[in-house]
Amino acid sequence: MTEIRVLIVEDEPLIADDIANSLNTIDYKVAGIAYSSEKALELLYARKPDIALLDINIKGSLSGIDLGHIINEKYQIPFVFLTSFSDKTTVDEAKKTMPYGYVLKPFSAMELYTSLEMALYRFANENKGELPLLDHINQHIPSSLTSKEYEVLQDLCQGYNNKQISERQFISVNTVKTHVRQILTKLDAPNRTSVMHRMSKMK
Repeated sequence: MTEIRVLIVEDEPLIADDIANSLNTIDYKVAGIAYSSEKALELLYARKPDIALLDINIKGSLSGIDLGHIINEKYQIPFVFLTSFSDKTTVDEAKKTMPYGYVLKPFSAMELYTSLEMALYRFANENKGELPLLDHINQHIPSSLTSKEYEVLQDLCQGYNNKQISERQFISVNTVKTHVRQILTKLDAPNRTSVMHRMSKMK
């Protein structure tokens, strides 16, 4: 759970594998692959990803656009459409879900990376309030954060990935992962985006 975890919703196995391989090269972790809308709903609930990549035309009773509406209502995580559809009708319907990106197939690993980075950065800033002081946070959790964990928490809430936090904090990526794991445990948070939500609501 220490990496940024991405749910892939794509009903073509070869394309889903291509997406997964691309994510592995850019320091993201695959939270799961859903080949249908029903499986997507199951994985959203069970795996609690940080962000989702949604194909629009998928197998099952719901479209990717339907899933976008459900994510907004129930899960409050960012999502990016990854689709071959660029017609005005589809784009207009997709816009109503307020996606954090819209990537057309075929895609490159760099397009995927920039889209995910921008989506997470925007999400972090939309949910960013003034981060509570360390003492205040520690008054509201059973096990206190250390000062270094608090510094990592600040970067996490800015939407930075592990590599970026490593560079900002002058520590190894493995050390960042250890701090993130401790933060998630101490805040009883299933993923990084839920940490952002919790911090934005903690007064």
